[in-house]
Parts: sequence; C-alpha cells; structure tokens
Amino acid sequence: MVKLIIDGISVEAAEGTTILNAARSVGINIPTLCYFDKINDIGACRVCVCEIKGSDKLAAACNTVVSEGIEVYTNSPRVRAARKINVELILSTHNCDCVACVRSGNCALQTIANDLNIRTVHYENKPARNDWDETLPLQRDASKCISCMRCVNVCDRLQGLSVWEVNGSGSRAKVTVRDGLGISEAGCAFCGQCITHCPTGALTARDDTDIVFDAIEDADTVTIMQIAPAVRSAWADSLGIDAAIATEKRMVAAAKALGVDYVFDTDFAADLTIMEEASELIERLTKGSGAMPMFTSCCPGWVRFMRYNYPELAENLSSAKSPQQMFGAIAKTYFAEKMGIDPARICCISVMPCSSKKYECDVPEINATAKDVDVVITTRELARMLKANHVNVATLEETEFDSPLGTGSGAGVIFGATGGVMEAALRTAYNMLTGTNPDADAFKVVRGKSGIREAEVSVNGTTLRAAVVSGLANARELLDSIKSGKASYDFVEVMACPGGCAGGGGQPITDGVELASERSKKLYVLDSKSTLRFSHENPEIKALYESYLEKPLSHKAHELLHTDHKNWTL
Repeated sequence: MVKLIIDGISVEAAEGTTILNAARSVGINIPTLCYFDKINDIGACRVCVCEIKGSDKLAAACNTVVSEGIEVYTNSPRVRAARKINVELILSTHNCDCVACVRSGNCALQTIANDLNIRTVHYENKPARNDWDETLPLQRDASKCISCMRCVNVCDRLQGLSVWEVNGSGSRAKVTVRDGLGISEAGCAFCGQCITHCPTGALTARDDTDIVFDAIEDADTVTIMQIAPAVRSAWADSLGIDAAIATEKRMVAAAKALGVDYVFDTDFAADLTIMEEASELIERLTKGSGAMPMFTSCCPGWVRFMRYNYPELAENLSSAKSPQQMFGAIAKTYFAEKMGIDPARICCISVMPCSSKKYECDVPEINATAKDVDVVITTRELARMLKANHVNVATLEETEFDSPLGTGSGAGVIFGATGGVMEAALRTAYNMLTGTNPDADAFKVVRGKSGIREAEVSVNGTTLRAAVVSGLANARELLDSIKSGKASYDFVEVMACPGGCAGGGGQPITDGVELASERSKKLYVLDSKSTLRFSHENPEIKALYESYLEKPLSHKAHELLHTDHKNWTL
C-alpha cells in the first residue's frame, strides 16, 4: 500500500492507483470531463488537474499514479485558476446554444461550467462547422464536440470497430470518421455506445419524435406502439421518478396519455421469436439443415457488424427476424385483420433501448408488409415526449397492455439482458424436445457480466455447447476463435452493446456510469415474479399459431417472421 495526503487527509491506496481514484476513496470529488473508467484516461481535457507539493507542473489526476509520501491539493487557488481557464478554452470552441440541445440538463460540460461558476467566457467563440447526413440513425454535431476522445476509445476498445479517429494536431485537432469515409462505409454498427459515452450533445440518435407526434395527431392514422423489454428497466431514469412508481403498467398508461391508440409489449414478439428460433436451432441440430453454430439475429448492430467484418459467416445467423420486426409484421397482418383495420392506416411505433433499431426498420429486405415498423424512438425520446406533453406519470392509473399482442412471458422480459435470449430459447427448446418443461431457472448458467461466457447444457441427453457474448470487441474475439478452430459451439448469442439491450445506445445516460448490470437485475426480478415463464406457454402466442401461422417454421411463418440477413442493405 502507498501512503499519501490529499487535501490534508491521510490516504492509503494500492500501488498503481491513480490520484483520482485515491481521492474518490475518501470522498474527495475531482471533476472530470474526458475521463471514463477503463475506457478513456488520457488526461486530454485537463479538468481533473491537481497540484502535487514541490512540483512545478499540475498533474492530471485521472492518469497520474500515487507515490509514497506525496501531498496533493485538488482545489488550491492554482488548481482552480487552471481548471477554469481550461474549461473556458473548451467552451470557446463549443456551440453553447444549450437551450436547444438534447443534452441540456444532462451535459457534463454544462455541469462543470456551472460548478466552476463560469458566467463569462473570456475567449472568442469559434465552434466547428457541422456537415452530417441528417437521415442517419446516428447524428454528430461537430460544433458540440470537445475532442475528449471518449467516442474514439469506446469504439476502439469496447466495440473493436475504430470508426472514429483524431485528425490534425494542437488547436486544429478534430474527431472525424476514420480515413475520410462516410460512417456507413466505415463499418459503423449504429450501436450508439459512442452516444451514451459522449459527455455533451455532439453525438445523438436521430430524433424521430415529430413523426410520432404527427401520427398521433392524425385522426385517420391508427397508432400502435410496442415497448421493448429493456425499456421498462430504465424509462424512469430521464424523468426523475421513483422506481416504485415506474411500473410496466404505468409505462403503458404514460404511452396512452400521449394519445397512442394501442400499446403492446414487445415481450409478446420476443416469445414469438423464441418459438421460431428454438425450432430453427432444433432443426439445425437434428437435421443438419443449416450452418453451425447458429447465431442469434435479434440485434441489428451485431448483424451489421457480422456483415461488414465476417460476411462468410452470415449464413450462421438465425433467419428469424428480431422481435421488433416480427411484431410489426404481425400487427399489420394478423392484428389488422382481427380488428378490421386497413393496414395502410396503421403507424407501427417502436420504443427501443437501441439506436440501431432505427436502421433496422428501414432495411428494405426485412419487410413482410409495405413497412413492418414505421418509426423507432429510443427510451430517451419517449421520456422527451412525455415531458413535452406534460405527462405527470406519478398521477397516472396503472393500465394493462392491449390485447391480443400484449401478453409476454418472463422469458420474453429477459431478452433485454445479455444471455436472456439464450436462456429463453433453451427453456423452450427443452420443451420441444422432451414434451416437458425444465425448471425455469435451469439454464441460468448463461447469466453473468463477463463479455464472453461459455456453458455446456444438457437437453434431452444431448450436450449443447453455448456461448454468450456482449460487446462487439468480444464478438470479434469469439468469431476469430471459431474461424481458427480454437472454439466450437452449437448456439451463440451476441448482443452489440455490453450488457445487452439494458445497456443499449438508446437508454437514458448517466454520465460516467455503466448501468446495464443494474438494469438487467430488474429484468430477472420481473422474470422470477412472472406467472408465465416459458414462451411456448404464452396463450396469445398459442392462439396466433392455431388461428393464423399454423406452426413454427410454417410457410406463413417464414413469409412474415424470417429474413435473409445475407441480403440486407448496409
């Protein structure tokens, strides 16, 4: 252990600990801007500078390691003056039109400037010009970029994509898409991890709230909203309401308060996905009807990643559409017929924890109808809509999801957590092979936090080798192992975002904090409390097959619920 003094407090810290973390261990807060634990510790912003007694230079607390006997001042006059100048210099190149910024009130730069009592910037304001395709799911505003490098390192270290890079030097340095490419050509997965790790409003998801408002206000349009499993674990975060109030049923009531005609649970479609995907897995295992291992296909960020980087393995993807797209296809066929609604009048709205879903719904090849899903909004956009319409969630009476597409199982709920799709599929595959249900938690071995998890599970006497991956850098590592022959599996679940959809690029942002694990815990609790924990026991799923689809993998099911990922437009 190393002994030192920070602001007059004696501190003991392990060797290799940074001054920043040593200070935090005793409750001393040093402001940071570019720093993100285990991702970005380059000391670029100089906001975390501190003074070490006897040193002529100020040190960046985020990447300066403690040493025996040093005395550190985190808020001396010298530190405060330097910190204020550094922030003012950052503000001089930043578009400070905060009132119209999507991150206003949740911006690290704004918070730090307020905390430093900066009321005047003593430098001329010269933000960068912005040039970006406004139709892309991921939006970048160069005038708000502070060159903190978070996006660069998140995309490189966490996702292994290296979409962003820094060009130029000194005051001319700026973040751009690598090699001068367009973002699609650079292999971006639209996962949105750069968005949730950006400290300002430089990176955002395309705002589609006006499309939804217009549809709601059009008397001739029937609005159908589906809400994804992971949304319920986070939708309250941006609204500042207590988790006890933010129930699933109150979430439905909030959507109804916006004026939506029908509100359904994407858990229903998750159960439908399991019926198709588990059936496909069994066919591949028992009949050799497809490439092995079989990869899950419900994450469009992962599908884009594979198509760009491992196109030769695209045939290993399950042909099942994602729950989002299955729901849209069923809403505009089965539901429309059942309710006597002209599908052309339906606007199918998805609320997703994901920015890549905005891309997915626009893929021409995925549609079984004219357009299965018309518009996708993120969890953050839902919160903004509720605020804009002055919906007081706390006063709403709880409301059930509509029927017949509103019933979901606990297996559908855990789709939002890494390993959840795998576990849900194994529960149903076991039943399909044996005719009996396993214990609902029999396959919880696939749960966990690590980016790559392996498990062997027994199904009807057959050992199935499974792997669960979250984060695209981990996916790359696993695929390389498969290609080289070092690893062999039967079934692989991949989610683009670390922690799965719970940590998706469309979820509410708490700067500097990763919340996927905590949100996933909420989903597992909901599953454990559910009276319906198997997808194949969902009564509305049974009714759908009996009256419309006939059986999993039927001709009708293939028409509506499956796609050829190899032909997707990128």
